Amino acid sequence: MSAVSPKPLVIVESPAKAKTIGSFLGSDYDVRASVGHVADLPSKGLAVDVDNHFKPTYELTERGAKVVKELRQLMKQASALYLATDEDREGEAISWHLFENLKSAIKPGVPVHRVVFHEITKTAIEHAFANPRDLDIGLVDAAETRRILDRLFGYEVSPVLWRKVNRGLSAGRVQSPTVRLIVERERERIAFVSAGYWGIDLESATRPSFTASLLELDGTRIATGKDFGSDGRPSAKVTVLAESVAQSLVDRLRTATVTVRSVDDKPYRSSPKAPFMTSTLQQEGGRKLRMSAQQVMRTAQGLYERGFITYMRTDSVVLADEALDAVRAQITREYGSDVVSPTVRRYASKVKNAQEAHEAIRPTLPLRSPDTVAKDLSGPDLALYRLIWQRTLASQMADATGVTVSIRLGAQVPADGGTAAADCVFAASGTTITFPGHRKVYEESNDDDTDASDEKEALLPTLAVGDVVPVADLIPGGHETTPPARYTEASIVKKLEELGIGRPSTWASIIQTVQDRGYVWKKGQALVPSLVAMVVVALLEQHFGDLVDYKFTAGVEEELDEISRKALSKDEWLHAFYFGDAERGDLGELGLKRLIEQNITDIDAAAINSIVVGADPETGEVVAAKPGKYGPYVKRGDDTAGIPDNLAPDELTLTEALRLLAMPKSDEPIGEWDGHPVFAKNGRYGPYVQWGTMDEPPSGLAKPKMVSLFKTMVLERLTMRDALDLLSLPRSIGTDPSDGEEILANNGRYGPYVQKGKDYRTIDSEERLLTISLDEAVGIFSQPKQYRGRTSVAAKGPLREFGSDPVSERPVVAKEGKFGVYVTDGEVNASLGKGDRIEDMIPERAYELLAIRREVMKEKGITPKKKAATRKAPAKKAVAKKTATKKATKKVAAKKSAPKKTT
Repeated sequence: MSAVSPKPLVIVESPAKAKTIGSFLGSDYDVRASVGHVADLPSKGLAVDVDNHFKPTYELTERGAKVVKELRQLMKQASALYLATDEDREGEAISWHLFENLKSAIKPGVPVHRVVFHEITKTAIEHAFANPRDLDIGLVDAAETRRILDRLFGYEVSPVLWRKVNRGLSAGRVQSPTVRLIVERERERIAFVSAGYWGIDLESATRPSFTASLLELDGTRIATGKDFGSDGRPSAKVTVLAESVAQSLVDRLRTATVTVRSVDDKPYRSSPKAPFMTSTLQQEGGRKLRMSAQQVMRTAQGLYERGFITYMRTDSVVLADEALDAVRAQITREYGSDVVSPTVRRYASKVKNAQEAHEAIRPTLPLRSPDTVAKDLSGPDLALYRLIWQRTLASQMADATGVTVSIRLGAQVPADGGTAAADCVFAASGTTITFPGHRKVYEESNDDDTDASDEKEALLPTLAVGDVVPVADLIPGGHETTPPARYTEASIVKKLEELGIGRPSTWASIIQTVQDRGYVWKKGQALVPSLVAMVVVALLEQHFGDLVDYKFTAGVEEELDEISRKALSKDEWLHAFYFGDAERGDLGELGLKRLIEQNITDIDAAAINSIVVGADPETGEVVAAKPGKYGPYVKRGDDTAGIPDNLAPDELTLTEALRLLAMPKSDEPIGEWDGHPVFAKNGRYGPYVQWGTMDEPPSGLAKPKMVSLFKTMVLERLTMRDALDLLSLPRSIGTDPSDGEEILANNGRYGPYVQKGKDYRTIDSEERLLTISLDEAVGIFSQPKQYRGRTSVAAKGPLREFGSDPVSERPVVAKEGKFGVYVTDGEVNASLGKGDRIEDMIPERAYELLAIRREVMKEKGITPKKKAATRKAPAKKAVAKKTATKKATKKVAAKKSAPKKTT
């Protein structure tokens, strides 16, 4: 038997990447995956010797130990070792750990190479293997410094939070400033004072018609929302229109003549945006596809590993020359030569110390259109690829051009009784696009729609100064200023990038981490801080301000870059950070260790854990919100009440806090029935009544009886009579005279129903459970039973409709299911998250829930259920079998769909 010829061993991070690269290299190479990091600091203990040059103690992860064992065996027969992990700091660190754990198995004379590439194509792979390099120790040092720094930060700061706030909390160098940003925005919303103002819109009777808004009154500009400060006060140079004045002006304007006072034409031009880098991809993926930052990165990672796009963690917006040539040629083929930019567009990164990969995120070469790859990609993968394709092409297209026309209309308002005459000026503008250019392919979205107001397309009629404008209608409108919008994942990424906090490779995981650890939750797409987050940020700001200072955090990133370039010593920097250095330490002469030691005794835990909401106007007692072991609560003296999970901090007003405190207390019964107390409680899943206690349940029951309130009931106004009505369920209506079976009325998961044996029928309201008569119930059961999904059924319609999902392009609706309300596009079902209320949910949040569910299904290998195609009629010999199966299925379905009894 001939010996197996040795092959070079190639190690990449993921199995998908290994498969793609293996297909390019062929059978002459053995390509394996490390499946990410194989070694890390142990989960417990500091594992860093701070007195010995900050030497870390690494250990193989559970998965890493298995991988390394297999790789060592392969290495014994390998002719060479190629470390082909990603080309950023973390990728370099993975290669270094692999080498350190494999070097004992490398035979003398066997070469070790480091290869890097930013796209997984045959050309790029062949070039990388023809031009290997050595491990970059500067990048390794930077990655190791970052890991040690984060361990030191968490190890020293987190225990402070455990002692002063609550166990299980954590702090992080990037995590804590991120939470601070979200908390600061919530504070702005809490402090915001809303102001009211009125305006007037003029609808023209021209063709085409247009709308003009009141701009000036007697030479003074009319106030709009942007003229008010956060304190609700307007600028001194504007007129705040009151409702009475607006109505009076409208009445008098109806007899006035409106003429054109000025017409101003100016050229319009917009240039395309640069190709995607990590931050802009995360932002646009969030805005356009309603994907979380983590979903964007996971999807992009998959596209990269399968060879569809270039490396997805990059600060660069540069395209290689060969890519520029290919993109410009593609534009010419698809859209014509007049749409290509006359000159090659070259973009420069605006990110300070931009590093990571060497090119923007783009489709790999040769270029493949979304239609071409549709056979290999679907769902989120195809949607994100199309987004990258469009942005890349648009970046080399010509400017969009047109004309923006601004018109001023004027009218003299006659005097009326004691009201003086007035001069009104209305303004309207519209942009006509004469050459779409890059807009044919792609338009960037924006978190703030007002930023793009000047670019709204609108066709105005041809008018000249002095022309009389016929008026179709005059519409007064009241408005209120709104607080600054909460951050979304897209806008927080943009802010972190602006401040230089973190790196593209960390933003998605940080945003997910602050949600997983309970600091932030989502309301629609908005990021809402929890009460714990408010308390933790206040503690860090008051006692460890440098640790959450944005300039400090950004400065650390710059110094890590210096370490990667070997311009700064790793050991010296860590020593200055931890032990202090008056000249070069970021935390001054104290350093992290002594900063913690000197400040921890000054923290008043009782004060820091109390956020004052206001004072009770009747008693003068302070009302405060506090985080608790079992959830947040409000406190007034010795009186406490839980705060609902889905109540945002800015919604916890004094009025709301007093309402919560006034609600019936769980430990105070509202009455007694048959020797056992009756309680009215507000639980995690809503208000309910409880009969008995766990220690003394009612006779014949193993635990207290609990029944949810009807949707029309209010806990604060619940009477003992209401409670007894609820506890009477299930209610016996009587016996069906036709068969002698008892009929019950009860409330279930799917709503109110009547039951006879195993036959369940839905009724139209919960209140009817208490009043439905035997004759009415018998009449319901005398009707043919209706099954879900049959054409004869008056099927329960969707709770809400949200429009079409941007990924699946299918209609999205909300439905009531076995486990509560969910959203679905017909193929994928997604449960609502914490804080989601179906009546308040915006379409984008529904799309996001579906995107999250698709990601989970993809990770678990679950394929969305497609609607079955119409099948041909079965052969006659199969009819009997099919009929029997159908009956059995029907029986099982009926059994499964039966509502459970309320207990």
